[in-house]
Formats: sequence, structure tokens, C-alpha cells
Amino acid sequence: MSQRELVVLGTASAVPTRRRNHNGYLLRWDGHGLLFDPGEGTQRQMSFAGAAANDLDWLCITHMHGDHCLGAPGIVQRLGRDGVAHPVTVTYPASGHAYWERLRDATPYWGRPDLVERPLEGDLVTFDGPGFTLSARPLEHGLDAYGYRLEEPDSRAFLPAKLREHGIHGPAVRELTGPLLEEVTTVRRGQKFAFVMDTRLCDNVYELARDADLLVIESTYLDSETAEAHDRGHLTARQAGEVARACGVRRLLLTHFSERYTAADDPLFLEQAGFDDTVLATDLLRVPVPRRRTG
Repeated sequence: MSQRELVVLGTASAVPTRRRNHNGYLLRWDGHGLLFDPGEGTQRQMSFAGAAANDLDWLCITHMHGDHCLGAPGIVQRLGRDGVAHPVTVTYPASGHAYWERLRDATPYWGRPDLVERPLEGDLVTFDGPGFTLSARPLEHGLDAYGYRLEEPDSRAFLPAKLREHGIHGPAVRELTGPLLEEVTTVRRGQKFAFVMDTRLCDNVYELARDADLLVIESTYLDSETAEAHDRGHLTARQAGEVARACGVRRLLLTHFSERYTAADDPLFLEQAGFDDTVLATDLLRVPVPRRRTG
């Protein structure tokens, strides 16, 4: 069975705490690894999670604030040191290219990984992956920032009862076409994953989150800091929950918490989100993508 899960490597915002490392999110998708926003300490967190540099195929950075990218030098150097032979696609806002160059070449290191750089520019950028598309849309955070959406196309699943009804079995199943194929199958919805980090509410938050099976979204603040959240280009837990409901999300993951909050505040994030299937992110948590829907 294919593995589709999110490995949470860090959940802090600007300042890490004793229980929350800086950002880092590894999406495992059918043998491919997409690492989003590696903050400081991501390389070590990957070791704790049992993940290796060779697992990475994509490195996706939403924006160039340190808590979202300062772990990139260690990741790049580890790719080189471990002799990762396959190409790793790197995406980041084009306006942050000078910062990316500094991160990539922060120090001398052994080996030279095959990095395929794909700067993000414009209102919608789309990449073709193996069995999925990865798209990026700009968000509102005071400097160029992008959110990501991974989506696989719909397919069709066979209905065993219908196959038996028509006496179809064995190799004949592979030869079905046209109306009969539609009669003995049902639509299997392609899975969707959305990743929304530092932003205030805007139209693209909803575009990214639409019908997502798993939405990973920042909830830096609680209601008491709603004004501060807007001023600083962030979301509250309540706003994250509202997005999930408006967009028909199946599972909501809250993360990127301000250092001002303690474990005693955790229940408030869940309460204010007010969404049935809400997961409060903790470091090294594994969150499965909900199973595909049919019909």
C-alpha cells in the first residue's frame, strides 16, 4: 500500500521553545519526499523521525524568514555528504534568490548535490510531479510568500458487484472501455494536500485549501491576539478553522505556534478552531492523509 503521510519535524514560529523546534514538514507521497520550510534543526529532527537525505525529492520554501529556511544549508550539505544521486527540486520565491544563494553556499561542504532550482514568480506556478501536480500561489505576509497545493487527478475504481453482475473477470477487466467501463466503476477522488504558512486571510488561502484532504496551516495566535495576527501577516486558530469549514477540508493540522503559548494553551487552539477533525501539531508527529474518497 502506498504511504501518504506528513511527518511533522517542527512546530514553532519565530522562536523555538523547549518543546517546539523550528518549522519543518516532510510529506511522504508514494515513495517521494517533499520537505517544506526547513527551519533550524531540521536535519537533526529528520534523524529523530527516521528520515534520511535520500528520502528527499523536493525542497519547498514558502518565504525567506529564518524560521522557514535556516535549516536549508544543513539539508543541502547533507544531500552532498550522503551522495544523493537523484535530482532534488528546490522552489522558493524568486525575489528571495539572493537569500537562497547564501543558504545554498553558506559554507564549503563535501559533494555537490543535483539541485534543480525553480524560483516562484507570478500568481500561479505549477509543476508536474510523478502522479501529481504541485502548484504555488502568493500569500500576504509583508514579503513575498507562497503557499503550496499538491493534487493528484481523479481516477476510477472498480465495483466488484457490478463486475460480477456482468460476468466480467480476469484479463477482461483490463479491456473495458466506454459506457460499460463507467457502469462497473466509480470515480475515485484524487487526494489533495495544502500547505499554508505565514499569511493573513486572503483569497489564495481559500484557493489552496479547497477540498483538501489534509490542510496544514499556520495558527500562530489565539483570538486574544487577532489584531496582532493581522498586523503581522498571520492567522489565528479560529481563522484556520473557518478556512477548513469553508473549503470542505477533511483533516486540519494546526501548527506554527507563537512562543508565548504553553502546553496549557493547547486546548484553546482546538476549541477556537472548532473543526471536527483537527490535529494539534507536535514535533515528530505523523499524520496520515485521509483515505481516498469514491463516488
